[in-house]
Amino acid sequence: MLQPPQPAPQDPFRLAPLEAFHGSLGQRVYQSLRQAILTLAYRPGAILRKPAICAALGVSRSPVSDAMARLAVDGLVDVIPQAGTFVARFSMMEIREGAFLREAIEVAAIEQVARSISADQLALLEDNITAQARLIAAGDTGGFYALDGAMHSMLLSFTGFPKLAQVSQTAWLHVDRARQLILPVPGRVAATLDEHRAIHAALQAKDPAAARLAVQTHLRQLVTYLEPLERDRPDLFSP
Repeated sequence: MLQPPQPAPQDPFRLAPLEAFHGSLGQRVYQSLRQAILTLAYRPGAILRKPAICAALGVSRSPVSDAMARLAVDGLVDVIPQAGTFVARFSMMEIREGAFLREAIEVAAIEQVARSISADQLALLEDNITAQARLIAAGDTGGFYALDGAMHSMLLSFTGFPKLAQVSQTAWLHVDRARQLILPVPGRVAATLDEHRAIHAALQAKDPAAARLAVQTHLRQLVTYLEPLERDRPDLFSP
């Protein structure tokens, strides 16, 4: 049985306005809360107070309750009876499992893409990586992070399988949230860019083995960086 965690200090209230999202009211409330959790605007262990969320978004309790139920299914919040709703803490088991699934998908994809990638696709990838470098130079970590995700989705789309990116993102959900912890680590963003360039170079050479190694090296860095955090920041992780 889940025990109520000790609430983490509440971060300053930062929810994106509903106008930033598309869909029904319930869908937009869900997306706003989900974004706040994934970007760590709400830290692991923080209590989610419905009245404050309703006031911030200008909505009634019903869409907020529905959104929290969906977030619980996603594993992003824990609903504790008679205690409240809390942002889920990280689980290294879930992180390792997500990383395993993501690697299995992307390695299989990149080997296929390396054999078939077109000049136009290589140009799109190069444009994305060039833009990443500009954002790093400008100190825009958030923009870099968004382009990083777009690059991985782009690579998966090059397989011709339209649902592959969605499957990969679902598997990567908990890893993606934890990844926010290491982006501020000095040198990590620049190292990530170098890893992206290695993937591009392997694809340009149409070398499946090199592409496989480049993707494995890139994806495995994340767990390597996160494992010490479980020891150093136990407040962010489940026991």
